[in-house]
Amino acid sequence: MNEETAGSGAGRGRGAPLAIGIDYGTESGRVLVLDLVSGAELAVSEVRYAHGVLEEALPGTGEALGHDWALQHPLDYVEVLERGVPDALARAGVDPARVVGLGIDVTSCTVLPVAADGTPLCTTQMWRSHPHAWPKLWKHHGAQGYADRLTEVALERGEPFLSRYGGRISSEWYFPKLLEVFHEDRAVYDATDAFVEATDWIVWHCTGKQVRSACAAGYKAFWSATDGLPPTTYFTAAYPGFDRPGEKLGSSFAPLGASAGTLLPELAARLGLPAGVAVAVGNVDSFVSVPGAGVESPGTFVMVIGTSICDMVVHPSEVLLPGITGVVADGILPGSFGYEAGQPAVGDMFAWYVDRLLGTDPAARGARYRELEEAADALVPGATGLVALDWWNGNRSVLADADLSGVLVGATLATSPAEVYRSLLESVAFGNRRIVDNFVEHGLDIDTIVACGGIAEKSPGLMQMLADTTGRTVAVAGSPQIPARGSALFGAVAAGSATGGFDDISAAVRALAPPVARTYTPDAAAGSVYDEVYSVHRGLHDLLGREHVEWMHALKQLRRRVSVPAPGAGVGTGSAS
Repeated sequence: MNEETAGSGAGRGRGAPLAIGIDYGTESGRVLVLDLVSGAELAVSEVRYAHGVLEEALPGTGEALGHDWALQHPLDYVEVLERGVPDALARAGVDPARVVGLGIDVTSCTVLPVAADGTPLCTTQMWRSHPHAWPKLWKHHGAQGYADRLTEVALERGEPFLSRYGGRISSEWYFPKLLEVFHEDRAVYDATDAFVEATDWIVWHCTGKQVRSACAAGYKAFWSATDGLPPTTYFTAAYPGFDRPGEKLGSSFAPLGASAGTLLPELAARLGLPAGVAVAVGNVDSFVSVPGAGVESPGTFVMVIGTSICDMVVHPSEVLLPGITGVVADGILPGSFGYEAGQPAVGDMFAWYVDRLLGTDPAARGARYRELEEAADALVPGATGLVALDWWNGNRSVLADADLSGVLVGATLATSPAEVYRSLLESVAFGNRRIVDNFVEHGLDIDTIVACGGIAEKSPGLMQMLADTTGRTVAVAGSPQIPARGSALFGAVAAGSATGGFDDISAAVRALAPPVARTYTPDAAAGSVYDEVYSVHRGLHDLLGREHVEWMHALKQLRRRVSVPAPGAGVGTGSAS
């Protein structure tokens, strides 16, 4: 399709065609209305999840959750739709008849057990008191033992699929979480017709059709279009009796940009939308940020910085490098191999420090962050005498070890809150440099960093640190809602050019790339000092994350042993290790 005809106003109603993008995060969902001719973001509505993240107990029943658990409530996803879409349309002041497509992205791997008709088990009276019946959020790490066992057996057997995932399996992914259900609450497992990604479930709720995303299956469930799943003998070698690994996953997967169907008429009426709005195949929150930020070429390192950091690179070739969390053909953009890496719980780390350690009143949280940012900016590189490792919720790249925990080295009786805060900011920058170096060391050149997300906008100091530590220019995308914008673009592709959308994501990116809000260039003098601090950081990283990882693991295991056991522990036919 020619760019001149993309989004040319062929949509229903008067005015330019529109698309809606819905970005489901860890704490809230955001609904964006995008003009498909001008690229203007006409309105955004944010709906916080009424139940938040379930980390201590189930709602209603009070059933206790174990350490490293993180669940969500599926009705919160529905509320985002039914409150957020009408509100965003009202804020935009547009004719809903102009909407041609809708796209959805969700944190991943966030998965839930459902019945044959798509009903989440946790919403039924029979299963609501079973923790394993609830959606397991991406940062649920209760399945770490299963991930370790799957990695161990894959290495022993020389399973080729493992090289696509950096050589290590994460507890955040599909099969560790599924095996956790299989072994710890077999009744829930047997009652589950499908164990689905939240992004696929929301699409199912919207269209009445179960359409699985090839993207999510490729990155989180070991599936590939050429090889399918790993052999059954691999799974049974790890866990005897688990001889139908694909029964809850399914075998049919749809590519990104495809239409999963149209909105159910009754749902369209509740949302205030016309019948026939195309719904795109579900996507992952970080991945949609690549086209959302206007990126479609190799050499650009895209960072989505929020609760966690997800890093994406696209490249024409497949390179099986260690330390990533996946490389999938057509996984981010059609026609390219998409690489994923990241740093977990970055925003959570700052919130932990400000709220829990400093005891900040919620009403004063914004002011405290601004105060700390200003004080940290007044310190020069190396002035704190501190080095931190940002492992407060484990390490995603390059170690892929959820049983690591945070480290702060160099504190004295004179250390100030601002110095600790700056060391946490630097820990993010140094962790990012380790990831960038890993790509470059294995032949994937990185020329520029594009950052987006809440922290990218709110912390200029961190953005400058990213530039100084890596020696690369950092551009902050000129939109506060890049994931939702990317989802809207895929919604426009699902609609197609005949209704005012686009025929492919490349045309959408070229036509509607957002502007650059700010650019940060490396400071050579600061970079020289950071090199010295980074050498200490890298030494601690390797010592505690590789050479003596048993030290960190022992502390985590001791905490588990002397605390309340995880729910369902000991139930079923096996154990995690």
